[in-house]
Amino acid sequence: MAIIKHIKSRNANYSDALEYLLFQHNEKTGKPVLDDSGRKILREEFYMDGLNCDPMSFDKECERTNQFFHKNQKRGDTKSHHYIISFDPTDATDCGLTGEKAQALCLEFARKNFPGYQALVVTHTDGHNGSGNIHTHIVINSVRKYAVDRQDYMDKPHEHEAGFKHRSTTRFLNHLKKEVMEMCDREGLHQVDLLSPAPAKITREEYWAQTHGQDQMDKTNEKIRAAGLKPASTVFQTQKQFLRDAIDDCSQLSESFDEFQSLLLDKYNISVIEKRGSYRYLHPDRDRRISSESLGANYGKAYLELQFQNHSLDKVRPYESTHRTENIANLDYHADPFMIFFVKSELRLVTDLQTNIKAMQNQAYARKVKISNLQQMADTLIYIQDHGYDTREDLKKQETDIRLRMEEAQEHLSDLSSKMKDVNAQIHYTGQYFASKPIYAEFLKSKNKKKFRQDHLSEIKSYEEARDWLKAFYPNGKMLSMKILKSQKAELQKSIDTQKSVVKQFRDYHKELEIAGANVDAILGMKEPLVHNSYKQPAQTEKSKNNTQHKKKEDETL
Repeated sequence: MAIIKHIKSRNANYSDALEYLLFQHNEKTGKPVLDDSGRKILREEFYMDGLNCDPMSFDKECERTNQFFHKNQKRGDTKSHHYIISFDPTDATDCGLTGEKAQALCLEFARKNFPGYQALVVTHTDGHNGSGNIHTHIVINSVRKYAVDRQDYMDKPHEHEAGFKHRSTTRFLNHLKKEVMEMCDREGLHQVDLLSPAPAKITREEYWAQTHGQDQMDKTNEKIRAAGLKPASTVFQTQKQFLRDAIDDCSQLSESFDEFQSLLLDKYNISVIEKRGSYRYLHPDRDRRISSESLGANYGKAYLELQFQNHSLDKVRPYESTHRTENIANLDYHADPFMIFFVKSELRLVTDLQTNIKAMQNQAYARKVKISNLQQMADTLIYIQDHGYDTREDLKKQETDIRLRMEEAQEHLSDLSSKMKDVNAQIHYTGQYFASKPIYAEFLKSKNKKKFRQDHLSEIKSYEEARDWLKAFYPNGKMLSMKILKSQKAELQKSIDTQKSVVKQFRDYHKELEIAGANVDAILGMKEPLVHNSYKQPAQTEKSKNNTQHKKKEDETL
């Protein structure tokens, strides 16, 4: 899928944007990569064009425009807007997307949506952190250089006139998302509905917080390993991600908001309230609440209440279980942890103290986590009994059967994805064929074919490439129309979505069985328990060992 992001900048030095787009930069530090001689290294592959300016003098021309209109003179003024269109990594392999084609598409996109602005359009093929996804940067000066006709998406007065500043409003961003979706649909590229709220909303700030936090943790863990100790945690987790994981866990076990609220507080020490029709969560290490909107659509009131309703309909609790729960509701297992084994509850994940930084820093909190782990192990025993697993082998056999069925479902999903790849290729080359066919027809009628080919080389090559591919794909010469291909793609996408749901169900069930098996192994002592002290005693020296043995002999003599 292609996505579009927006970043506004108050940096008055437009040369910095030009330098970033031309030269290699360290994604983590943001600093240029230098060679052995201390010189900056050009990016391996990029395509660059300028709109209403020369791309290599973009910085100077923007500064002259600002001076002419007496704009962007204050430090707090927004000097430029940076839009990034990132294509799906599989577009290159499945749909034939290249850096050159992406540049042509986004250049036309910029002409249509940023008329009158000085813009720098640069396409990179390396992707973020070497991911390989093709993406295009569109950097525009915030001041419009030339007046243009007023467009429907313009909602500010005088926005179309020269000398007025660009405003990236919600309405304009939605307009750009529609344009990106239409572009990808027209070109047969992978795309999803960008106007629907994201299930998990991860902002640019959170992404970099996680990246920098992981780097810092890795450095700290190196020192811990060098001292001969085992790091308590190897994966850094942002506060928002901690909330998401906790909500995902507790929402699967809840049939009402009250139950969900109680589980979050008891298991993760997270407080949740409903305010103005929205859920607001309080992380254990924060003083201010985080709204569900900042976490994503899957963490808001509407989505979770639907989950609670579905769980309530899918599961009918026996009267005995409900009556028993009411009887034990007043048990204080914080005072007596062993009372937990008389509480019947759902299977949950065991929390590893080595991945819980707060538990390492706070002994009281660590004791609370251990108590919670005891209840989770009790839940595992109850889960085993309820599902009729008499032996560890029965549980293992069920886990193996579900894993095999999950693999079969995944193979079927792979087959559907392969078919989708073929349909996307058909759409791509069919569209390319008909788009370049008129030019090729003129080429066949032209008297000076050599000159005509030189003048329209890219269009003719595009036609010949599409023609040759279609001939190989359709041996009988009967091509499917674009309407039929898009209908096939829509039906295939429905099948893929359905199969993804099947795979997810098997994966969740398999994960549940794996958790049960791991907890059973920990209870039976078949492997190192998940619940243990985070800090180990230092190894004894030979001298201390001798002293210990000597003292032991003295004690035996006495």
